[in-house]
Amino acid sequence: MSILKIARLGHPILLQKAKIVEDITSNKTKKIIHDMTKTMLDAKGIGLAAPQIHINRQIIIFRVPEEDEDDEKKIKITALINPRFTKITDKSENEWEGCLSIPGMLGLVKRFSKIQYEGSDMRGNIIQRKAEGLHARIVQHEYDHLQGILYTSRLVDNSAFGYAEEIEEYWKKKEIEKSQSQ
Repeated sequence: MSILKIARLGHPILLQKAKIVEDITSNKTKKIIHDMTKTMLDAKGIGLAAPQIHINRQIIIFRVPEEDEDDEKKIKITALINPRFTKITDKSENEWEGCLSIPGMLGLVKRFSKIQYEGSDMRGNIIQRKAEGLHARIVQHEYDHLQGILYTSRLVDNSAFGYAEEIEEYWKKKEIEKSQSQ
């Protein structure tokens, strides 16, 4: 397994629609997924899409942190090949997101609160799950990468984007104060 270079904001591969994976169970596809996993963990991420490592294919991997808490020694990573999702509800939530391709930055993004997704695993088995909260947000964020969409185009407000330290200091602090005064 190798740690790969992550494409950053400005690289054209991040704006391209990814191609379908035809050879789902091939050794080449498995190697891509293993390399993506090593790269994501090294970068301390919770999701990664193949275009982010300069591979124009429909592959995403992710882990849901609250699911990891039960067993700290084992990190469950889901790989989805040729994924798709549908919203279960029109309800949405605004939350802060970051991205390994836009390091050190955060943006306030609106996403569906509940979705159903499906895709293939490395063995060609179909994975179908319902997700909500952070789990749903991660899947939608990574799926967007396959469509050539970065979270910066989904900002709730253009001013709700900046360096993580500044967001923590000013935006989140203000949100906490506002919720405590209600």
